[in-house]
Amino acid sequence: MSTDTRTITVGIDGSRSSLDAADWAAREAQRRRLPLRLLHAGTEPAVPGGVFDIDDMDDIDVPAGRTRAALDRAAIELSYAHPALDIIARRTATPAVPALLAAAVEAETLVLGSRGRTGSAGFPVGSVALGVAARADRPVVLVRAGELPEDERVPVVDGSPPSTAPYLPVVLGLDPDASADDLIGYAFDTAAVRSAPLHVVHPWTLPTSTLRPWRHRYPGTTVREHRVDGDPGPRLLEASARAGLLVVGRRAGRGPGRAARSLIRHADCPVAVVPHD
Repeated sequence: MSTDTRTITVGIDGSRSSLDAADWAAREAQRRRLPLRLLHAGTEPAVPGGVFDIDDMDDIDVPAGRTRAALDRAAIELSYAHPALDIIARRTATPAVPALLAAAVEAETLVLGSRGRTGSAGFPVGSVALGVAARADRPVVLVRAGELPEDERVPVVDGSPPSTAPYLPVVLGLDPDASADDLIGYAFDTAAVRSAPLHVVHPWTLPTSTLRPWRHRYPGTTVREHRVDGDPGPRLLEASARAGLLVVGRRAGRGPGRAARSLIRHADCPVAVVPHD
């Protein structure tokens, strides 16, 4: 992964799903030892003061009503839940899609909630989330509303705290015909920071040279390959029910394909969309 990026950035729009996404982003920032940036984009009028900038202790201008409450609530709740985490709350009047795309350039990962204020299921075509995931230069993780910390870990049966349980596998959907080092690297890196196994689902036979250098780079990561004859979509969807994160790719300069869009809409875990050559 690139070392010149500096934050895990999450879009906040006042919806419950964006707050759940912020909670997921905080955990990811803590895992990767990176600052967390909360970003609200839009054109609502601002009034002085109200939200606390955890980073430099300055008050900033925020919009009246819902947006101020959402940013304030997210920053304060996350600072209590993760007292060692560096949290930066920001608002911009720039429209959501260009603001989030610009923020993605400076982020290790951009995180968005899977439902906006409309409450519609999944990602209708033209939504902010899908529009950003289709064009961002960095990985975009889409977190479904209601996602809980324990959902990314193996269920506990002995009464021990859920936070001590091992992480569920990271699942990677891989096209053998794609030159996808960025995609594969993201999946291996994510599994490594969680000490989680990596399950690679691919159609037909994958050349041994595809994963060999990554296995050497991440010797502590357990890798399991699952070959599928035909469309891997159903297998990936099934695997998402027992995964902590599903990782899919898209060609740089193109949006997610039909199969990836279907997984975004229906997967049972957060989905990372990673651009690659």
